[in-house]
Amino acid sequence: MTVQHTMPGNAAAAGSGEPYLVVENLTVRFPTADGLVQAVTDLSYSVELGQTLGIVGESGSGKSVSSMAVLGLHDAKSSRIEGSIRLGGTEVVGLSEAKLRPLRGNAAAMIFQDALAALHPFYKVGSQLTEAYLAHHPQASKKDARRRAIEMLDRVGIPQPDRRVDDFPHQFSGGMRQRAMIAMGLINDPKLIIADEPTTALDVTVQAQILDLLQDLQREFNSAIIIITHDLGVIAEMADDVLVMYGGRAVEYGATKELLTHPEMPYTWGLLSSVPDVTADTGGRLIPIPGNPPSLLRPPKGCPFHPRCAHVDKVPANLCSTELPELLPGSRGADHLKRCHLADPDAIYRDQVLPEIAPDLVEES
Repeated sequence: MTVQHTMPGNAAAAGSGEPYLVVENLTVRFPTADGLVQAVTDLSYSVELGQTLGIVGESGSGKSVSSMAVLGLHDAKSSRIEGSIRLGGTEVVGLSEAKLRPLRGNAAAMIFQDALAALHPFYKVGSQLTEAYLAHHPQASKKDARRRAIEMLDRVGIPQPDRRVDDFPHQFSGGMRQRAMIAMGLINDPKLIIADEPTTALDVTVQAQILDLLQDLQREFNSAIIIITHDLGVIAEMADDVLVMYGGRAVEYGATKELLTHPEMPYTWGLLSSVPDVTADTGGRLIPIPGNPPSLLRPPKGCPFHPRCAHVDKVPANLCSTELPELLPGSRGADHLKRCHLADPDAIYRDQVLPEIAPDLVEES
């Protein structure tokens, strides 16, 4: 299925008249001894400069795989990639390693979720930052690169950066390592930052500091940000738009407030049902999504979510199990897309789902 509705975006890449990142019909496959892993299928989205896109979904839904494809991080020998990825007007799919290398860290950078694993334990933090800088500024001296590394550590809130620049990663706390990863990602002023679970394993205070830091730096550099997370609270705070993925496909897309208050795909309802509401003073409770995520070796026919969906009986003729729904505008406007056969999901959510998960919000909705 080809998505007919390109995700909204109006901040142009240099001279191109399109958003800085445009992903169209991206498909990623991994051949294995057990068969072909269909990691990402027919995915389209775009991100504007100065805007943040949140990508959410369970583990294995294709979030990180699709984002790694943007930077060309998949081994060409062990993966099959189709579709189009335009980064600042440059087509990424099919580029050689030699042509991809100047883009990584310069046009786009990735902040990985496990900073302790991403930082090399045998090299000082400052050495790793200066290496990232010199890779794109070979004319710079080591003294200049060290000065830039200290400047970036200071920018991300590392205390005494002129001293801590000579520490090893294990001498940093978890929050400081994450800040160092952000400094490394931003040291060459990239226009696109991909943050993959940037607050994993951090306490809520440090998490809030990291998110505030990303927002401050985005305002300063006018960067586009993709934030990948399981935490819908992070999405509500950070993202302008939300892309919900399931089974390697986009299943819902929309502006953050609109999507979180009026979701139109049962999988999104399930994600929202799993969020604890600390303000609820009545019977609000967590409702887990039954079953397990689909096998990407042998994905189910029809809607990928139908084996776990509680609303398939509302669609006639077993349509959910036989025909894949297209990603089309729902009942709330052309910019809110959903992949679902339900005729009136907004009414079902309002009348049946919302009273179960958040009875206090029924009247407000």
